[in-house]
Amino acid sequence: MMAEISDNIPGVALAWHQAGKRAVLATVVETWGSAPRPVGAHLAISGAGELEGSVSGGCVEGAVVAEAFEALETGQSKLLTYGVSDDEAFHVGLACGGTIRVMVQPVGAGMSEAALAEVVGAIEARRPVAYVVDTESWGARVQGPDGLEERFRADRSGFEEDGKTFVGIHNPPLRMAVVGAVHIAQFLVPMARMAGYDPFIVDPREAFATPERFPETTISHDWPDEALAAWGLDARTAVVTLTHDPKIDDPAIAAALASDCFYLGCLGSTRTHGKRVDRLKAAGASEADIARIHAPVGLNIGAKSPAEIAVSVLAQVTEVLRGRK
Repeated sequence: MMAEISDNIPGVALAWHQAGKRAVLATVVETWGSAPRPVGAHLAISGAGELEGSVSGGCVEGAVVAEAFEALETGQSKLLTYGVSDDEAFHVGLACGGTIRVMVQPVGAGMSEAALAEVVGAIEARRPVAYVVDTESWGARVQGPDGLEERFRADRSGFEEDGKTFVGIHNPPLRMAVVGAVHIAQFLVPMARMAGYDPFIVDPREAFATPERFPETTISHDWPDEALAAWGLDARTAVVTLTHDPKIDDPAIAAALASDCFYLGCLGSTRTHGKRVDRLKAAGASEADIARIHAPVGLNIGAKSPAEIAVSVLAQVTEVLRGRK
């Protein structure tokens, strides 16, 4: 039976291996056509038959599991190629079929425990790493973003030009801190979650930031500088301020500027932003700091309603994340 998908499939495989169950990590390494799962998707298989994750949404899992059990016996990694028929693709919600290529590696044999542990440790520490493997010699290494910046920015796992070196990108999950539990935030938070962000609401005004208005969302009623310091800001985090109240927004902006967050957007008109800039400069902000702020927040698409503004914000966040701006 397929378990609920974890955010850290390599960690599941490592835990099974270290518990003595034996484990295989299967990874989608290449796709053509309408493949059910993206390159980089994982499926962990234990020697006891437990499954976590997915490489095809169910189309070829059975065949991959059979190959995984064989790999446990031989200790050999392998590449598998499967075609997904139109009927199978339609069953998992796709318009047409395609082809997927899957790398199967038994942990401790085809994939070293040390390399997997290094990847898992980086995931848990929110540190970006790549698992780079030669699919002919099966030599592998774990490295940081240096030399692979474009792949990390685009979250793009895949083969290098030599056709044999697979680079598996393991970026920390995306997060978004939304300062101000206002009407726009009620649309932005679920949109961000659907786009893959873990949202965090910060607003000291307890009447605004409630579980009823923001269900299943982490909420802090601390002042933004304290809340963001405790939560932690890094290069996979976006910060959006929405209150229009300098007492609330300005501490959040200062915290964001002191961090590596990849995006900082602030609600307010051009006139409001001009006053904001004056306050920030008086507090010691540099021109480079000011240039990091996206204000008025969001892409200029003529948005009027709170929902439309939320769309424009998420679009701009995506534009910056993917290096288009």
